[in-house]
Amino acid sequence: MNGAERLLLRNGTVITMDDELGDFDRADVLVSGGKIDAVAPDLGAVDARVIEARGMIVMPGMVDTHRHTWQAALRGIAADWTLGQYMTGLHLGLSALFTPEDTYAGNLLGAVEALDSGITTMLDWSHNVNTAAHSDAAVQGLFDAGIRAVFAHGGGADMYQVPSTVPHDEDVRRVRDRYFSSGAQLCTMAMALRGPQFATMDVTESDLRLARELGLPVTLHVGDGEWGRSRPVTRMRERGLLGPDITYVHCNTLADDELRDIADSGGSVSIAPDIEMQMGHGWPATGRLTGVGIRPSLSIDTCVSNSGHMFGTMQICLATQRALDNQEPGASDRPAVSLTSRDVLSFATVDGARACGLADRVGSLTPGKQADIVVLRTDNPSLSPVNNPVGQVVYAAHPGLVDTVVVAGRIVKTAGHLHGDVAERARNLAIASRDSLFERTRHTANLADAHTGGGWQPAPLVTSRL
Repeated sequence: MNGAERLLLRNGTVITMDDELGDFDRADVLVSGGKIDAVAPDLGAVDARVIEARGMIVMPGMVDTHRHTWQAALRGIAADWTLGQYMTGLHLGLSALFTPEDTYAGNLLGAVEALDSGITTMLDWSHNVNTAAHSDAAVQGLFDAGIRAVFAHGGGADMYQVPSTVPHDEDVRRVRDRYFSSGAQLCTMAMALRGPQFATMDVTESDLRLARELGLPVTLHVGDGEWGRSRPVTRMRERGLLGPDITYVHCNTLADDELRDIADSGGSVSIAPDIEMQMGHGWPATGRLTGVGIRPSLSIDTCVSNSGHMFGTMQICLATQRALDNQEPGASDRPAVSLTSRDVLSFATVDGARACGLADRVGSLTPGKQADIVVLRTDNPSLSPVNNPVGQVVYAAHPGLVDTVVVAGRIVKTAGHLHGDVAERARNLAIASRDSLFERTRHTANLADAHTGGGWQPAPLVTSRL
């Protein structure tokens, strides 16, 4: 990966996602010292490496606020599974067979995939760090990929025997002290907690106390399927646990008053609309959230059942909410849509940065912010001609159009190719990890029938008894 250098992205169609700056049909973006220095038409002759962006769209790097990156080598295995099958087959099944080397391979591949598709910041919701060595491997995978990341320490899968009475792994202290001593570095840290749906309230309170003692933001799952109907946010409010340092993931089956509780406490939300619908979490809460003043962020969740790129997630988010809106009486007489393509692009950039605690660093092409930039080709028939840049990024773009990716002023992808051998290395490690994992299942009683090819159907976890 190249070091940070002075860059001039010239003559691009620029989407800044900065309301004061606005967008430009044609402008230059100057990068200096790893930060955005200026955005304006025709910055003139500048002593910098020039990236000619004529005929391309220049936009902020996208932000994924919730991804179980360690699962990347098992891509597609759960395409036809329910949420209950995912829990038994993977999270409470294959997870126990993961070695630190498997964790490294998954995190490296998942982070590389994100970068390749224009996601420059990713929150790694790492809930299979079964030992200290697994934690170290997960962090190293993010470091080696070169992505901006928030490593959210989620403990091991053995902590998810519901309802768990096991407090969060104290190794989180060592991980913070060893790897994340500075909040200004490219990778930062959070805690991924089980919350009231998967742990007792005493454990939930203890875990939150630990996170706040360590000064780490929190992310937790709520409102996903049947688990979410147990009023987890209400129970947290009754204990005085809500706060602006928490990101609530999913929120599909939360009650309306629970969404208002999140809004009143200043909390953030991450939604994953594609996996939420296909695995039975419930309808995405997008419109209900914006209705109480919450701007949700977007997340991939897991590649075991859906794609790992943000373009598809944006498309599904927008189309689903419009479908829900259009079911309302009198919908055909509305003067305008309730959710715009710019809203959804904001969810994937500015609002994602805010949810990760990085709003002052990334999410928009604002001078002074870190230079996390994506350049999209528009010479492909799928994106040409450009008549509505924001609308077309949301509804028509795909990873194959990502020409250039810059992270903190460092070029990691140009001419459609990631720099160095990181992509090939990640792929080879992931294939070896996958093969080794399934060889090990042959000697594991409850996983003896596990196999690739699409035919494995694990017995589902019965959520109604939780």
